[in-house]
Amino acid sequence: MKYKILIVDDSELTRKIMTKTLSMTCLDIGEFIYASNGREALKKLDENWIDIVFADINMPVMNGIEMIEKMHEDGILKTVPVVMVSTDGSQARIEELKMKGIRAYIRKPFKPELVRDVVNDLLGEK
Repeated sequence: MKYKILIVDDSELTRKIMTKTLSMTCLDIGEFIYASNGREALKKLDENWIDIVFADINMPVMNGIEMIEKMHEDGILKTVPVVMVSTDGSQARIEELKMKGIRAYIRKPFKPELVRDVVNDLLGEK
């Protein structure tokens, strides 16, 4: 199965780093799709089947939390796992996001092995 991965971050450099990191996993990735804010991401989710979303919290136009809330309202979080990737890593923030429906949280800067393990856990790859 070829996976479609949506990477949502306002930093092009971070999107490139995440793409390279995910490419180093054993996942059979068919396509990377990109968005620079939550509103763009919701449009991409509407237009494409996405297997997993990696999203930043702090972005212009619509931040990651607003995006998560809209995905929850629309029932998307039930079928599409979201991994938040952010420098904002307080335990209270992580718990709040998990209560809103995210599946995992990765703090920047991250190690490629952590990304691989999270993806493998969420998509059932071994």
